[in-house]
Amino acid sequence: MRENYYVVGEGILTTDSNGGVCERPSTEAALRKFRFSRIGPKGEPLDPALLEKVARAMTVAPAEEGTTQPVSADPVVPAGFTYLGQFVDHDLTLDNTAKALGDRVTVNELLQGRSPALDLDSVYGRGPRDADDDRFYAPDKVKLKVGLTAAIDGPGTNINLNGYDLPRVTQGSKKAERQAALIPDLRNDENLIVAQTHLAFQRFHNRVADELADRGVPSAVLFERARGSVVRHYQWMLKTDFLPRIVDPSIVDDVFANGRRFFETPAGTSGPYPHVKAGDTPTMPIEFSVAAYRLGHSMVRAAYDWNRIFSGTRGTLPLLFVFSGTSGNFDPFAEDLNDQESGLFERLPTNWTVDWRRLYDFAVEANRPDLAAPAGINLAQRIDTLLVDPLAALPRGAFGGTGNPPPIELNLAFRNLVRANMVQLASGQEMAEFLGLGALKPEEILAGSGGAVLDALTEEEKTAFANRTPLWFYILREAELHGGRLTGVGGRLVAEVFHRAMEGSRISIVRDPGWRPTLGPDRDTFRMVDLLLFAFEGRADLLAPLGDTAPGA
Repeated sequence: MRENYYVVGEGILTTDSNGGVCERPSTEAALRKFRFSRIGPKGEPLDPALLEKVARAMTVAPAEEGTTQPVSADPVVPAGFTYLGQFVDHDLTLDNTAKALGDRVTVNELLQGRSPALDLDSVYGRGPRDADDDRFYAPDKVKLKVGLTAAIDGPGTNINLNGYDLPRVTQGSKKAERQAALIPDLRNDENLIVAQTHLAFQRFHNRVADELADRGVPSAVLFERARGSVVRHYQWMLKTDFLPRIVDPSIVDDVFANGRRFFETPAGTSGPYPHVKAGDTPTMPIEFSVAAYRLGHSMVRAAYDWNRIFSGTRGTLPLLFVFSGTSGNFDPFAEDLNDQESGLFERLPTNWTVDWRRLYDFAVEANRPDLAAPAGINLAQRIDTLLVDPLAALPRGAFGGTGNPPPIELNLAFRNLVRANMVQLASGQEMAEFLGLGALKPEEILAGSGGAVLDALTEEEKTAFANRTPLWFYILREAELHGGRLTGVGGRLVAEVFHRAMEGSRISIVRDPGWRPTLGPDRDTFRMVDLLLFAFEGRADLLAPLGDTAPGA
């Protein structure tokens, strides 16, 4: 939830009462390994009052109780991919700057804590030999620590389950310090589903390490061999399973077969962007981080069929924030859910243990009918211009907020739209022209197809918005009009940045095109369901430890 951006050649971009602010970078900032960049032209900011109207339209509550926006139908996207996408975002970028929305920041204060590559440093940190990050690892310096759930009264839940909560700090004078996750990126504990996704990758790494050890890999190289296998399988899964669900597959195929045409193209090729040489560190384009890759916000459901105990719609989105160490306090009955010092528990109660069968389709995709979800899998919302209304009032902890900001600043859509103003992001129409694509027509922007209704805008505001559409909204409307997948501007931006982030990783399937997965059903297949099956040994009792019925029922 970044508030400030250091953009190559432009300096610090943020906002004050007069709009955008730019400060030239210092020598120290210019030498930082991670830098943002700009692909397209600069755009003109829109009136915040107009953006507030649009944000409210994007997060309006359903007209009738029980109704909701369209779920994904073609393609079917299991809900787990929403939070896999969030996990991937945290693998790509992390701004450690501690500033309020709109505050100025000096270059020396702008701290970047994440490599711009798909290399899972959000899980591994700087490795077990690092003096600071060795705390994330087991004593053998090969495996990652995992945590225990907290027993709670109830059939099958009055036990501590090992490996179903993130490891926690457990020490400190404050509850917030003790319940903090012992992982490199605390954002991966800001809601329960992304926390469980992070935990699944920890278990996947540990299982890979065990398999390699059983095959006789020497302990001196075991960690690096395990990490190499995990990262390559992760990248393969993103390329072949995740990306084609959210991006037009023809764009994904074109980028990975023929290379990038707009973002950091290789030296010696044509293209408008500065060329890069082998070994150059990737940058992070603000068109991706501020707009295109915020697509996942529209995929979030208001409630989830979570497990045996919290079935149906009882796994609400606000509760998934409560049962995390970064955003919540593990106590839904606390008077103030933002008060992390309240609540009885300092780790995940056992009754909130994940049931992976409800988030991914093992029955169909992995041909495992024994792993079918009791009432069917949760599907992600369609990628479009509507966000579920709980996102109109985020918990302050979800973005590191403190105090009592104006209610509109808790609206996720408003925050996204304001960020575009902060960095003078190009409009959707400007990016379409830059990429050589036909732009959406004004009537398509205003009407859409079952998405946000913009009737609250005045005629003057409609004209301005339809001709200078914020890039994030434009990309979502583009997907909405094309069946719920990113295409055109959004599809090209996401596919090219993923390709560059894999190419720029120290471990890379893009630079090693002959590599093939070994942990899936065949040498061409490795999906998220395969990762989970391997991590949990293909066992229903591990993928869904609470089962379908209470013990003794």
